[in-house]
Amino acid sequence: MEEENRVHLNSNSPETLTNNIYTPAFLRQFIGRLVRIEFLIGTNNLVDRVGLLEEVGASYVVIRQIESGNLLYADIYSIKFVLIAENPYRPNYQNYPYPVV
Repeated sequence: MEEENRVHLNSNSPETLTNNIYTPAFLRQFIGRLVRIEFLIGTNNLVDRVGLLEEVGASYVVIRQIESGNLLYADIYSIKFVLIAENPYRPNYQNYPYPVV
């Protein structure tokens, strides 16, 4: 995502974005990391999405899909599980068309 489009925090930012006891603030620590996020759809259907965590807002996350480079915007309230890669994702081929954060 372009830097000017990112959420910038300041002293007036909501506590949900600044205090790590809340999911958005916790996830913001891992922007740029490879993640697998599982979402609950309906009452018992889990679907997952994999990509680079690009942005976290008060009610949403944005991930860049690895296969296509497309941005995926998702509702933070349907998240059930998040797997965060310990090592930063680095494509293993040259001329990767999308910037790695």
